[in-house]
Order: sequence, then C-alpha cells, then structure tokens
Amino acid sequence: MKWMLGAGLAALMIQFSAVGVQAADKEKLKKCIDEIAARQALKGAVWGVCVKGMDGSTLASRNEQVRMIPASNLKLITTGAAMHALGADFRFETGLAYTGEITDGTLKGDVYIVGGGDPTIASRDSISLTADGLFWKWKSMLKKAGIQRIDGRIIGDGRAFEGALENTSWTYDDTGTFYGCGGNALGFYANAVDYSVSAGSLGEPVKISQTYPETPWMHIENYTSTATAGSGNSLFLFTTDLAPYGEWRGTFALDRRPKAEHTANKYGALTCAYYFWKYLKTTCFEVSGAYCDFARDGSVRSGVDWTLSPEGTAGMAGTAGMVEIGRTKSAPLSQIAKITNWRSDNYFAESIFRTLGEKACGISVYDSCSVAVNEVLESLGLKASDIHIEDGSGLSRKNAVSPAFFCDFLLAMRSSNAAGDFLCSLPALGEGTLWSLLPNHPQRSRIRLKSGSMEGVLCYSGYVLDAEGAPVYVFSILTNATTAKIGDVRSSLARLLTLLLE
Repeated sequence: MKWMLGAGLAALMIQFSAVGVQAADKEKLKKCIDEIAARQALKGAVWGVCVKGMDGSTLASRNEQVRMIPASNLKLITTGAAMHALGADFRFETGLAYTGEITDGTLKGDVYIVGGGDPTIASRDSISLTADGLFWKWKSMLKKAGIQRIDGRIIGDGRAFEGALENTSWTYDDTGTFYGCGGNALGFYANAVDYSVSAGSLGEPVKISQTYPETPWMHIENYTSTATAGSGNSLFLFTTDLAPYGEWRGTFALDRRPKAEHTANKYGALTCAYYFWKYLKTTCFEVSGAYCDFARDGSVRSGVDWTLSPEGTAGMAGTAGMVEIGRTKSAPLSQIAKITNWRSDNYFAESIFRTLGEKACGISVYDSCSVAVNEVLESLGLKASDIHIEDGSGLSRKNAVSPAFFCDFLLAMRSSNAAGDFLCSLPALGEGTLWSLLPNHPQRSRIRLKSGSMEGVLCYSGYVLDAEGAPVYVFSILTNATTAKIGDVRSSLARLLTLLLE
C-alpha cells in the first residue's frame, strides 16, 4: 500500500512537472512559429503546424485543420495502416505454376509467374534476393515438379492487381519517371529502367543509351536536343502500357556531366518473364516458346513479336487448369516499409496500398484501395472523412490531409501492435531522404519523421523522442504553394525542428 501511494505521488509529480514544461514549450513554439511566418520563404504560402503531447494535448498549432497536399508524408499513413491491418510480419508471395501435361520430364504447356504484389523482386535491395538467386529457386521448383524441359512459354502474370498501372491523377510528366512507374501485381527491378545520358554537340540529340534492364520489345525514339551551357536538364521519357513505344523529349545542357536517368517500365511482368526465360536458357534449361505477359483483355501477349493469343475465359486471379508448383516470399512488411519510408519509394508504397485494397475489398483498383485505408483509419479511432486519399505514395495532388490529422494518426499508431516497427521504419534527421536536414545536430536521432516534397510542397511529420527513445511529442508541418527555393523553405522549417529537440 505504501508502495502504491509512493508510486501515485511520483506519477502526480511527473504530471505537474510535465505541465510546467509544456507551458514553457508552448510559449517558445509560438514565438518560433511567428518568426517562421514572417520569413520571406513562406510569404503567400499555405502552411500549417501541429505539435501534440502523447496525451493528445496541443502544444502548438497554426492552420492545423487546413487540409493540404501532403506529398510523400502520405506514406506514413500507407505504411502504418498496412502494418496495423496486415501485420508487421506480413510477406508478399509470388507463385510458380503451369498448365498442360508433364511427360518424361517435358512440360507440354506454359509456366506462369503469378505475382502477388511483391515490390522487391530483383530490386537490388539488401532485403531481397538477387534476380539470379530468385530464378535459381524457381528453377529448382520446376525440377522438383519433374519438369526438365518446357515445350511452351514463360508467362508473367500480374493480374492480381486490377485496373490501370498508374493513378489517373498523376501528372503526365511524372508517369514516365521511375517514381511514377506504377505497376500490376508482378514487377521487376522496381519497374524502373536505367539509362546513361550525356550531352551531344550543340543542337544535336542528347546521347542516350539503355543500361538495365533490357526491354527488347520496346521502340524508343529520341527527340531531345543538346542545349546551351547553363540551361539545365529537362529530359523526360514519355511511355505507356498501351503500346511498346516511348519518346525521349527535352533538353540537356552542353556543360552538364554524363549522368544516369531512371525511367518507368510499364511492362514489369513481361520483364520478369523475359529475364527468367533468359536465365533458363543460359543455364541449359530448354524453353521452346516465347516470354509473355497478359494484356488487359486477358489475352497472352508475346514479347518477341508483340502478338496476342486468346487465353480463354478464366478469371483475373488465374488460368483454368493451372497447377501451382510453389511460392517464394518477400522479406517482412516491416522491412519493406522501412525502405519505403527511408527512400520514399513510390513503387513500394503503391504496391503496399494496392495490396491493402486486394486483401480488404477483393479488388485493387484505386477507389477500393482508398476505401480499405479509410477502414483501417476508422478502426484506429480516426475520422477518415476528415481527409482525402487518392493513392499510396502521395504523388497525386488530389490527396488532402491536415497537420492535425497527421498528429492524430501518429498518436493512434502508438496503440497498434505494429507501433514499434512503425517507429523504426522512419528515418532520423540526416538519414535517407533527410540527409540534408540537420545532419550534424548532436541529438538528430531523437526525431523520427517522414519528409514529403514536390514542386511548391515541403512537409515533415513524425515523432520527437526522449533520451531512451520513447516518443514524447508528435508533430506535423505542411507547406503548400511555396515559390521560394526549397532550401530556403527547408531552413525555415529546420528552425522549428531544432526547437523541438530542445
């Protein structure tokens, strides 16, 4: 009993102490926010701030209920909702199957790579197998099933994700870049293609060569021009999944050094099939047919000559008569979410988002995915109608979230079974995409946050930790419609982050 009274008194003293500290903090934060508001960098911009204690009390706010474009801050909601609903240990699965008959070691039929949304296939991340390592496993599955030779095709099947590859609200120039690639349920190398770029002679086309992966079915035109020194880089590859055609457009300054450009691959499933087909052939495993994928109408499409052949009337989830050989699994979702947030990887985020839709609604079109995330938010005690979610990565400018909602979400995630994994998925200052944000601050590890940026938008939301690593504050700072240099906006917001560390 004495111990209980002592503990209660200690708790009460801590509570009074915290109130005193918060009162002082509030005044400091208010002054800092007023100072930032007066800076030229945010003149005429739309911006808001919310800082809350772990008990939900507001320490500082300004336009905290105003919904704004969150950019990649939206990945906080995507990754957090997924880990809460699916579990931090959830793993994406990729199946290997066949149709036809096996006779004397020869499969007279086709082999299918059945995608389950795994974004890490051949991604070259430390958490994923190399392409050859994965293909070795798949080849071993074939042999275990008694298949020594394939008298048929290798078909990449990404149909588990229905609908268009990209969200229709993404801007046209974004969809040709690696960060706007989108995809179905089977990808390869994060659905990116790397190019080597260097200046040509003034007025002549820019020198562009594809480095990895190979996409031999594609026809790419070069409509670029080498521009005068100092004119920068405005190169974009415009491509689509409607036809195997793309165009390089824009200019590249004469004085710019050679560089790598990373573009979108709209044929991730076909690329995966091609590289597995190629691997089998180079390891003396005979495949008589072509590498293929599925067109949107359900027909099998050959990557060799881009022809279509009817595949029957089986549903989107599979093919009639398909026999599963085995499955390979991704790393746990907690590790994938960490890469998503540290690297701000849009492709990973969209794969997670669409998997939520598929698991919750049985369909992964974008509207269903938004419904699925909203259901998770409601289960966490949040009011989903207070925001609008269009995609999983934050690339859409139709997304709308307020600073107060981000704070409430971060607080709600502390009650989730995935709370620890979610916190660990966030980079500290000076890490990941935050490499230039207070990288030398002696207490930089005491803030875990997600950044978000696009033209005219810069956002930071996350946790402030105590010396033992426990969250003591949540915060969200969103800026929209800025016209100043991003470095000037960043330095203004860094002043507030510095104060939070104090």
